[in-house]
Amino acid sequence: QVELVESGGGLVQPGGSLRLSCAASGSIRGINTMGWYRQAPGKERESVARITRGRSTNYADSVKGRFTISRDDTKKTVYLQMNSLKHEDTAVYYCNMIYYGVDRDLEVWGQGTLVTVSS
Repeated sequence: QVELVESGGGLVQPGGSLRLSCAASGSIRGINTMGWYRQAPGKERESVARITRGRSTNYADSVKGRFTISRDDTKKTVYLQMNSLKHEDTAVYYCNMIYYGVDRDLEVWGQGTLVTVSS
């Protein structure tokens, strides 16, 4: 069974930085796309950043220039470096991974880690 475990969330002041990590465990034939999503109170889950197997990246307009996604396939881990954090970045951040199954791609989600931006 494949599982994702996020870490690195917490309380940070506006303008500060945090680095989220998400490590996969279990038998994985190969990783396709990894990404980060977030859900703020009272809002729908939204895509924050995604990175493909070829290292192409995509960011939400609201985080461009502030957040950086990266991955280390040898560690089965994806990272999200978050700089210049704003109040509106407060949310539960979820890691997502699409990986290769025997005959089709499979998807798994992490349990989420809370990021609170507050003075």
